[in-house]
Amino acid sequence: MTLYYRDDAVQVTSEAIHAGGHVVRLADIAYVWHARGATTLAVRGRVLGRGVLVLLLSLPPLVALVCVLSLAWAAQDRGNWRLALVILAAFVVAGLALTPFLELPLGWLDRSYERGNQVHELWVQHRGQEVMLLRTPDALRFGQIYRAVQRAVEQHGERR
Repeated sequence: MTLYYRDDAVQVTSEAIHAGGHVVRLADIAYVWHARGATTLAVRGRVLGRGVLVLLLSLPPLVALVCVLSLAWAAQDRGNWRLALVILAAFVVAGLALTPFLELPLGWLDRSYERGNQVHELWVQHRGQEVMLLRTPDALRFGQIYRAVQRAVEQHGERR
């Protein structure tokens, strides 16, 4: 028996698919497909959180740009470029010193995009009935499971 995928709730082997309380033998599957399900509150929250995070990451550079432009404008009026250059250098040094701290929020943003913004459903036609085996808002996990099911069904079809 070959194991194609396994986590806490789903197991795909060369003999059967165990998911959502169902055990479906590959020999009994006529067709496999996926569909988009209704959006859940968790997915909406993820999309909203992603938007807030993008806004929070975008605001400091925009504020810094406005400060630099106003500083340059004021320095031009007063003719005091030395103070403007010292303040600009301090901004650049502070920005470079804080750059490593962007790793954490950018990692959150990256994982948010990996998980997707939809609910995915895995369906099979089993003994003439359509059965939903899996419903998840995690796009990465769903893709892994769906590919495992495809491989298992293809390999089972070749052995017949």
